[in-house]
Amino acid sequence: MKECWCLPPQGSADFVCAMEDVLEVYHRSYGENEVLVCLDETSKQLVQETRQPRPARPGAVMAYDYEYQRNGVRNLFMLFAPLEGWRRVEVTERRTKVDWARVVRKLVDEDYADRERIVLVMDNLNTHHPASLYEALEPAEARRIAGRLEIHYTPKHGSWLNIAEIELGVLARQCLDRRIPSQEILEQETSAWQEKRNGEGIRVDWRFTTEDARVKLKCLYPSIQQ
Repeated sequence: MKECWCLPPQGSADFVCAMEDVLEVYHRSYGENEVLVCLDETSKQLVQETRQPRPARPGAVMAYDYEYQRNGVRNLFMLFAPLEGWRRVEVTERRTKVDWARVVRKLVDEDYADRERIVLVMDNLNTHHPASLYEALEPAEARRIAGRLEIHYTPKHGSWLNIAEIELGVLARQCLDRRIPSQEILEQETSAWQEKRNGEGIRVDWRFTTEDARVKLKCLYPSIQQ
């Protein structure tokens, strides 16, 4: 890395603190009763063809008409356990605090009901907060869900630290890089994609460490004040 123009300015102590916290989480040893899960979101515009695409033939690829019909936008939550080779894509109409709370509740009560602690890494979006649980659930239920979570936030301008973003990139290339007309089809396609990836147990081998950061991203560290 030669320049840090795409990152926070030099001396960003808040960024460095949050970055090193997330890097420590990624290299921690996990017991049988805990799991690391990364959460991120993206959106997908639903697009329907207005004319039948021209099929591929010898010497010519399939051709789509430039006109299309917009059918709205859907939000996609990506939940990814990089050390377990597991992921789940949740399609929602919106991405409100209540939507986030319901996704996290399912993570706690269904996906990893057998784990006492879920170490959750995500960006610091205003909806990504335990307080959101109280807007969707009864107080006792919200407290129960929050008690199972250990939350770590990636820093501002540090979305690359969220491993779920890597998996969203794979989803975009392998599944979403085409016109999808409806939420029903979007759910079917993302479900088929995640089943295949989960069946293959594809993980992420994260190798960037705190020691690497202190060398390669030295320009971001504040000067020590005497």
